[in-house]
Amino acid sequence: MAHDIDSIILTLNQAKRLWKLPVVSEIAELNRDPFRILISTIISLRTKDEVTRAASERLYALADRPETLMLLDPSAIEKAIYPAGFYRNKAKTIIEVCTVLVNKYDSVVPDDLDELLKLKGVGRKTANLVITVGYNKPGICVDTHVHRISNRLGLIKTKTPTESEFALMEKLPQKYWIEYNDMLVAFGQNLCKPISPLCSECPIHEHCKRVGVTTHR
Repeated sequence: MAHDIDSIILTLNQAKRLWKLPVVSEIAELNRDPFRILISTIISLRTKDEVTRAASERLYALADRPETLMLLDPSAIEKAIYPAGFYRNKAKTIIEVCTVLVNKYDSVVPDDLDELLKLKGVGRKTANLVITVGYNKPGICVDTHVHRISNRLGLIKTKTPTESEFALMEKLPQKYWIEYNDMLVAFGQNLCKPISPLCSECPIHEHCKRVGVTTHR
């Protein structure tokens, strides 16, 4: 089964208008601020979108710049972002990240992947999201949805999200890199679920090899 990348992207782009945006992208739509995208992404790790959304709003009501956020008491940040997963650790991470941004980067979030990866709590997924959504620079943000669906389609064959990132760089035309995460996260949350995906409703079923799918609806 050949993959028509252009058709897949076009179809998913049309379909995603009916779906909710991933929470960090939704926040970016309201305020395309790399700092807010960075902090909201840290909050979002292992946390549901609705919790991340509310936690981010509460936190930014207290402070929304690194120079003010770093001065907050950890307990205030904990209270603002609760019940996000690992909220106590995330509060410490947020303060540390803000302190480094102020002291090393003049309060400006780096737009370079390697520099972002030096920040505590920032992995490739978070760094790529800041670069693509915050700075509109080429990159492929790979989370569990992107990794799972890209392999399920048979588009790539990888074992880890990092492997998927580099494999997709070889496979996808660069013009699709930035939008790929938004598309597949929305697709994964609504139809292409980890267990028993809704294949009967899938708009790109003719392109999918269903790799690893044992049951579907």
